[in-house]
Amino acid sequence: MEDFHFYTLPLTLLALLYAWFSIKRLYSGGGDTSPPSPPSLPVIGNLHQLGQLPHRSLSKLSRKHGPLMLLHFGPKPVLVVSSADVAKLILKTHDLAFADKPITDHLKTIFYDGNDVINLPYGDRWRKLRNIVLHELLNSSRVKSFASVREEETSLLMRKIEECTSLLAPVNLTVMLVALSNDLISRAAFGNKYSETEHGKIFLDGLDEASRLLANFMTLGDCFPWLAWTNRLSGRRAALKRIVEKRDIVLDKVVQDHLKSLNTSKENIMGILLGIHKGEIPGVSIDLESVKGVILDVFTAGTETTTTILIWVMTELMRHPAAMKKLQDEIRGVMKGKQLMAEDDLLKMPYLKAVIKEAFRLHPPLPVFARVARDHVNLMGYEISPGTIVLINAWEIGRDPAYWEEPEKFMPERFLNSSTDLRGFDFYLIPFGSGRRICPGIGFATAAVEYVVANLVFKFDWALPNGAKGEDLDVTERPGFAVGTDTPLIVVATINSDV
Repeated sequence: MEDFHFYTLPLTLLALLYAWFSIKRLYSGGGDTSPPSPPSLPVIGNLHQLGQLPHRSLSKLSRKHGPLMLLHFGPKPVLVVSSADVAKLILKTHDLAFADKPITDHLKTIFYDGNDVINLPYGDRWRKLRNIVLHELLNSSRVKSFASVREEETSLLMRKIEECTSLLAPVNLTVMLVALSNDLISRAAFGNKYSETEHGKIFLDGLDEASRLLANFMTLGDCFPWLAWTNRLSGRRAALKRIVEKRDIVLDKVVQDHLKSLNTSKENIMGILLGIHKGEIPGVSIDLESVKGVILDVFTAGTETTTTILIWVMTELMRHPAAMKKLQDEIRGVMKGKQLMAEDDLLKMPYLKAVIKEAFRLHPPLPVFARVARDHVNLMGYEISPGTIVLINAWEIGRDPAYWEEPEKFMPERFLNSSTDLRGFDFYLIPFGSGRRICPGIGFATAAVEYVVANLVFKFDWALPNGAKGEDLDVTERPGFAVGTDTPLIVVATINSDV
């Protein structure tokens, strides 16, 4: 936590206020009816224990203190959930009571004061916006309608890789998959590759910069309103303001360009949203601020998370050549005699789906997701006060030996002949969350990941440069909005001679 280290001295002086915060903590639910809690420091509580990779730090603490653990970020009570059984209580039994999301000043700055489906508080406005996203933008029919976009962009990716093979050059798969995800989302959202324009690059660079700034859960100013000045001193607020101003210039231009069009296209998300804004669907409405908020959600939740899981899938396949061979045999058997893959072909590839589920289990792109208690709740005999933040560690739940045999092992076979899926009904596998706040883009994301991975494995054989082995791959995690690998995946591709 850069902010914490930067302000160590003033925080030490503020420790004199410890007694006051102890009383505040008791008032917030820290008494005898509270869950187990690790020791904390005066004033800052457990903030210092988050670390660069919070999912790992929280996992280490929960293995010592239990699957339901109470921390304090300054005076704010924070529940940490690390088992499927407790997650089910939060996301199903008491789903309504925990239906809000925590939103900081920085998130409000980025997401139009929280006027987006990810951050809006639960209520009528959120339900209406959520229904638009689910029923008009990302329903199963709409996801299928983007099949041609997935096919065209994946075909372009294959050609880029072929060019590298003809030059006997290694492939930076990380860079290529980032570009692919940006182009997929850009075409689905805007109807064209806006990423190829100068304005589009500014927009995407701004999203990437904002993601890095939001890598930490909270700053000191979020935990202590009277320390909000630290965000100004650290430069975070100014940096975010600069990013938002540049982004809004681009997004406002896109909106105006679509509005000026006589026939707004209904083949992309922006066109559909603006059609709703103009009253083309009776009984459904949306303002321009929310149009921009939804578009921002699509990019934020779509690009980085899709890229992240694609890279993790290919990384694990490189590390496990037996799994790679088994997947190649399945896909090439289905495609025997065919050159071009159709999405219907994926229905005949159960091992492909198992590989992707296993990658999501081990490497959920958003390893920790958050809720906020809206009401007073008695949870497992503990009294939880309104306003308590809840952090659900999907990464730790996916590695819990109570649910998974050899949980640290990449073993796709565990999902063969299994009804476990990614839709949040099985609380021991929740990479997209669950309940009312489950990610609405699950169908779009999984369709893209399945199709891209199937083509990569079908059309190429893969190796590491200079004869390196899979176990030599650096799988150090990179902090960020979505937790990916810190080192680019550099590989050598050879064209499958049967294609």
